[in-house]
Amino acid sequence: MANTDPISDMLTRIRNACEKRHQTTNIPLSRMNRSIAKVLEQEGFIDQFSEAGEGVQKHLVLSLKYSGKQKVPTIRSVQRVSKPGLRIYTNRRDLPKVLGGLGVAIISTSKGVMSDRDARKEGVGGEVLCYVY
Repeated sequence: MANTDPISDMLTRIRNACEKRHQTTNIPLSRMNRSIAKVLEQEGFIDQFSEAGEGVQKHLVLSLKYSGKQKVPTIRSVQRVSKPGLRIYTNRRDLPKVLGGLGVAIISTSKGVMSDRDARKEGVGGEVLCYVY
């Protein structure tokens, strides 16, 4: 069965892996998934990511980040905003702040996928992909 929303699939895999306290999780490789993983790494939500596999079987391996002895995940919540059935766009003046700036909104802009902070610096708006905090 074809996956109609690969971004939601990625976010669900991350959410499930964090809930089960896994060290890594595998995500099918796409340019969008790679860009989102890059933003998550830059914002400090994951340790690192790498590509593995060959050909059609290529996937991203995300190394998840935890804090403390009880392994509290740094990603507490991941929420998909813009969906295939209802796209959510915002201009540069109305970019959302997640938890008053403690979280991150991942935005797909004409200059690439970036966090809401970077989009404000660049002065661009775009499609709000998800909230992470």
